[in-house]
Amino acid sequence: MPEFHQIMQAFTYCLGLMPVLVFLGALLYLDSYKLVKLHLVIRIILGGALTTVLAYLVNGYAIDALNMEFMDYTRYVSPIIEESLKGLLVIYLFRSNRVGFLVDSAIMGFAVGAGFALAENFYYLYHAGDAHIAVWVVRGFGTAVMHGGVTAIFSVLAQTLTERQTRASYLLFGPGLLVAAVLHSIFNQFPISPVLSTVATLVVIPMILMLVFQKSVSVMHDWLEVDFDANEELLESIQSGEFTHSNAGRFLFDLRERFDGMIVADMLCYIRFHVELAIRAKSMLMAREFGMDVKIDDDIKDKFSELHALEQSIGKAGFLAMRPYLHMSRKDLWQLFLLEEQK
Repeated sequence: MPEFHQIMQAFTYCLGLMPVLVFLGALLYLDSYKLVKLHLVIRIILGGALTTVLAYLVNGYAIDALNMEFMDYTRYVSPIIEESLKGLLVIYLFRSNRVGFLVDSAIMGFAVGAGFALAENFYYLYHAGDAHIAVWVVRGFGTAVMHGGVTAIFSVLAQTLTERQTRASYLLFGPGLLVAAVLHSIFNQFPISPVLSTVATLVVIPMILMLVFQKSVSVMHDWLEVDFDANEELLESIQSGEFTHSNAGRFLFDLRERFDGMIVADMLCYIRFHVELAIRAKSMLMAREFGMDVKIDDDIKDKFSELHALEQSIGKAGFLAMRPYLHMSRKDLWQLFLLEEQK
């Protein structure tokens, strides 16, 4: 009997913890461009677990302050608090240019929710490990996947609303946060039986994410083709000297009236290095599209060191002055982050 109890306990732990990790693994497998590195996913999961601790503290304070019934609180207040805390981590990923397309936004958002769910289920397993197996079916396949799924949906909506901006406004994250909180609230209300809610979660969330993946692959393919040609033309014009006669080149050299000549020269060098690295990043992604992996040259590290040194030299005021020409979206900054991660 003790051995049977241990087996059942291990099975319970698997039901509570494994489904969300298996689902996350499936998303990583479907990422044909390999946009998200495993070490980054692990860090995001740990960050998501930390938000569980914060949510526990905030919820404990809020339920006492609001003096609400527990069921009403879990239906209408805790979803807002929990999705907001998970959302802060997602917003950090966006504003640090770690997200570029719908695919990686979905994976990273799901990883945040997975970390939250794992920590939450660890807590429940510790305090109620002997609960009926149906509880762990719901928590493992339903609640855990729900946490990952709604945060992934938040992240996808945020990507859709902010992809054309270099620095996303916090207001643009509002609609995704609202949708995530509402979906979380609906799940907590169990309008149908908990088991049927779990089945609905396992059907609806994968379907949404598969549609996201299909759309993202098409968009990414088009972006790679168009931007690669534009980057090559720009690099050729810089190397041939024709760039200085273009409108953008004349605009850049007009900045000599406001900045030291050396800083303006650094601006031109920065543009050249940025374009060269962007071409390298797109070449890497285009190779992955066809199932090939390209070895990153050793000189990439040196180029990034020079790029960061130029950023320091130019300064914030210089970048503000360059902005009318650069027209960089988050995708442009994201591709450099992706390439730098490969070093």
